[in-house]
Amino acid sequence: MARKTQCLAMLLAGGQGSRLGILTKNIAKPAVPYGGKYRIIDFPLSNCVNSGIYTVGVLTQYQPLELNDYIGNGQAWDLDRSDGGVHVLSPYQQIKGTEWYKGTANAIYQNINFIDRYDPEYVAVLSGDHIYKMDYNEMLQYHIEKDAACTIAMLEVPWEEASRFGLMFTDDDGAITAFEEKPKVPKSNKASMGVYMFTWKKLREYLIADEAKEGSSNDFGKDVIPAMHAAGERMFAFRFDGYWKDVGTIESLWEANLDLLNPKVNIDLSDTSWKIYCKNSALPPHFVSADAKVENSLVSGGSKISGDIDYSVLFSNVTVEKGANVKYSIVMPGATIKAGATVQYAMVAENAVIEKGAVVGEDPEQIADLSAWGVAVIGEGITIGENAKVSANTMIAEDVKAGETK
Repeated sequence: MARKTQCLAMLLAGGQGSRLGILTKNIAKPAVPYGGKYRIIDFPLSNCVNSGIYTVGVLTQYQPLELNDYIGNGQAWDLDRSDGGVHVLSPYQQIKGTEWYKGTANAIYQNINFIDRYDPEYVAVLSGDHIYKMDYNEMLQYHIEKDAACTIAMLEVPWEEASRFGLMFTDDDGAITAFEEKPKVPKSNKASMGVYMFTWKKLREYLIADEAKEGSSNDFGKDVIPAMHAAGERMFAFRFDGYWKDVGTIESLWEANLDLLNPKVNIDLSDTSWKIYCKNSALPPHFVSADAKVENSLVSGGSKISGDIDYSVLFSNVTVEKGANVKYSIVMPGATIKAGATVQYAMVAENAVIEKGAVVGEDPEQIADLSAWGVAVIGEGITIGENAKVSANTMIAEDVKAGETK
């Protein structure tokens, strides 16, 4: 029997990430590379450890192999523990049957037995696709102080973006009085971050009731949380004012990487007081030749740079040959940009090759119709042939022949 745990975390990492298109063709969204050496899941896992939460269930489903391999025994995050630690929970480890996880609430429901083993007083339910640093222990103490059944992390967002989020209304005490789910005309800008703290006895009741309810979509935001609110449970918003980014789209993932280069954005991954841990093999230092020009960029170990780099994030073992130009782009591990090629406003996935003279992406200032502009994306292992051209807002899932325009 496991030792009783005050707070256990359940990390939802099973999403397909369909809006990331080709980037999640072979891997789950939380395993997508970020920030030169990290993967998205490093953030919630590191937040758990830094917050003193050492029992974490990671719920995987879509394309889990690389994510499972990456998490391993949890050693990289100090989660290789005999009591607690990290547990990868696939849909077959469940109460009955062999169903896929039907929704976020059903995923937790299917793992009630796992949670009961640790007999926690509180359960944090976290998402695997957000970039942020957060002390969950502060949220837990707030939850306890308010004697809440459910506490939802809340971020005030710009009004023009509010319609993209589930929104909350609160009274002066922080109690949640009403919800709006992605309204066209928002009346609040207090957005749910998809980070929840529950009193386990309460959540357990509502998960069982939701599973038995015909027609439920088995989702926290759509079903369980409204049911708790309708029943008059004590529900509070926990205010968060640090950096937070939902990286569920190509543009938001691109922006979140480039935010690391912006001194006005408050996300410092070199801060050792709240370290973001990751699983990285030792790499040699990157090499920048005398011919190269690197400005305001992040270049990771093992990379060889002989071209020009401006405002870009390059992951490990990237090669940029002499005469190549990379700007406002994200280049993932093992990719090669050959001589004379241009990569701009683009994301190049792992082990892709951009051949000589090819042009990937377009500068938005050079496009007459800005509504047609978007980040160009090259899929994993894809080759863009010599002198080929890939237009803005294009996602490439197959090799492009020399001289072709896509």
